[in-house]
Amino acid sequence: MRDLPAGVERREIDGQERLATQGEPVYGEPTDGEWRAWDPTRSKLGAMFDLEMDVGLEGGETVLYLGAASGTTVSHVADFAGPTYAVEFAARPARDLLSVAEPRSRLFPLLKDARKPATYAHVVESDVDAIVQDVATRGQARVALENRQFLADDGRLLLAVKARSEDVTRDPGDVFDDVRAELEDGYEILETRRLDEYHVDHLGIVARPR
Repeated sequence: MRDLPAGVERREIDGQERLATQGEPVYGEPTDGEWRAWDPTRSKLGAMFDLEMDVGLEGGETVLYLGAASGTTVSHVADFAGPTYAVEFAARPARDLLSVAEPRSRLFPLLKDARKPATYAHVVESDVDAIVQDVATRGQARVALENRQFLADDGRLLLAVKARSEDVTRDPGDVFDDVRAELEDGYEILETRRLDEYHVDHLGIVARPR
């Protein structure tokens, strides 16, 4: 079994072995004391962990999270990571994200568009250890490439690609091939895995900057 980052454990909660982090509950997840279950069916990064992809995180990293939505996944990230910058464009989920961030001193919500990194470059420190991306938009590879400027030379891109956001009419496998090919303009792809067990027509990608 692959090692998990410090602050992420597999624990028995509600009679099941589950991924878990320590922090305030966010989305009605089962808890055991300070530990809260990390539901991989509601989190692409959680699915990548549960499927034992080698995400290259040890705990305490500085993270740029693109597509934070209402904070389900990024709340778990902030439980075990260091400073975590959470970018979300839509105002309604961003309001929920602010509530999630209130008890988490390391979580910094940014109401910004991940397709326009220049709008938050003055806030996000350079050389972040990881970019986590879950942006349901056309041009997901381009978003990753535009934000590569923030990533340390030995950092990791953890990308969840949603095929239907790229083109609902095409075979997901073909969409994933195109995304991988475009990513290689700026990244070396280390691992890919379909996430269909938890998220239909999604691909998890681990990469590092070239």
